[in-house]
Amino acid sequence: MANIKRMLGMRLPPRQSAFLWGARKTGKSTYLKERFPDSLVYDFLKTDLFFEVSKNPAVLRERILAKDSKILGKPIILDEVQKVPQVLDEVHWLIENKGLRFILCGSSARKLKRGHANMLGGRAWRYELFPLVSQEIGKVDLLRALNHGMIPLHYLQDDTDCKKSLGAYIQDYLREEVFAEG
Repeated sequence: MANIKRMLGMRLPPRQSAFLWGARKTGKSTYLKERFPDSLVYDFLKTDLFFEVSKNPAVLRERILAKDSKILGKPIILDEVQKVPQVLDEVHWLIENKGLRFILCGSSARKLKRGHANMLGGRAWRYELFPLVSQEIGKVDLLRALNHGMIPLHYLQDDTDCKKSLGAYIQDYLREEVFAEG
């Protein structure tokens, strides 16, 4: 992935937060690590953090406010935010009362909306990271694009590995999550 420069131009002026949405495996986390390398990251795929914050969302606020003000000048990244929708009330409070900026990253805004989560009422811009586009890969190999798809990892894999990856992606993500949500 490091050799593909994504076209997304996420820009956050002072006091501005953002949602970054996109299908799984499009490179959202990788993009954020490259674009905001000095930002504080809370990844809710980490089960200890997930369980701790799920039980008591205020823990996130306490952890953030305990950090040095220099690190809090950068956007704070909450990865897989759809897993802990109740944390958005804490984010809202931190934006309004402490002037902090957040990048809230995930694969499903619908899960948040369905759970009546606080969508921050215009306090966060919306960005989307799609699968690869032609400008990101240069000369497009149409046969490769049709056979591998444009998910970055799949596009870059050899044929054998790609078939296995696509099978897993279709079974585990598209069928189980996307269709089940519909």
